[in-house]
Amino acid sequence: MNGRPVASRSRTPMPGRRSRPVRRASAGLSVVRAGAALAMLVSAAAIYGVASSSAFDYAKLQLQGVTFTDQNAVEATLADARGRNLFGLSTVGLVAALESMPTVESARVEVQLPGTLAVTLAERQPVLIWRAGDQRFLVDARGTLFSELSGEPPAAAARLPVIDDRRVASQRLEVGGTLDPVDLDAATRLASLRPTDIGSSAVSLDLSVTDPDGFRVEAKPAAWSAVFGFYTPSLRTTELIPEQVRLLRSLLIGREPKLDRIILASGTDGTYTPRATPSPSTKPSKRP
Repeated sequence: MNGRPVASRSRTPMPGRRSRPVRRASAGLSVVRAGAALAMLVSAAAIYGVASSSAFDYAKLQLQGVTFTDQNAVEATLADARGRNLFGLSTVGLVAALESMPTVESARVEVQLPGTLAVTLAERQPVLIWRAGDQRFLVDARGTLFSELSGEPPAAAARLPVIDDRRVASQRLEVGGTLDPVDLDAATRLASLRPTDIGSSAVSLDLSVTDPDGFRVEAKPAAWSAVFGFYTPSLRTTELIPEQVRLLRSLLIGREPKLDRIILASGTDGTYTPRATPSPSTKPSKRP
């Protein structure tokens, strides 16, 4: 069978492409790499020197925001950090230790060179002075007894109302404790009263709480006393106080000099005891 002739493929080799020789990187360090390595070594040496140098040890305390907190107590709280290198010192634990102090609401600790810890305290703010026997406590808005006064109160607390707690159980109060929320609410409401609020001619009003009477307001100089009583979370709440104040005002009008003891049983029910008048003398007066 006749077939078509098959074209033969050319076997002539194709000319090869010329390629550039590849230069392999030298195993030695280049100038740039050598410089970078040297810089890293110098930095590491500097860091080691700083971390091991006593010049950067904690040696000085810079304290701000202190009114009610004892500075010696702050230094004692940070005593474990004294002499430690500041570059390796974590401030987290120091902040937690400071915030565990009764007078401290929050704290900030910063490292300052050379060798200084800068501490800034945000202290609890007192709203009352709570007296129980011979002890006087500063009380914040949450009812926390955060500091005990040993002498005259600081200027920031000098004008605070004082509550005289004469109850037997209150002799166990101590710093770090918390007042009963109902007692705190009643005390802050009644302590805000001024003589003019109830139409009184008294110079001031003293507030006390006793086992027999509960809360009691007394006019100064010695005149009358008003028994507001006891309060509970549900049965006899502190919401009664504004009504009792209005009732007290109505009882004082026109008869304040004659009153001795007033009992405010509710917002509408009040009784009073008149002040005793001196009886006339039976002895005749001597004529000059």
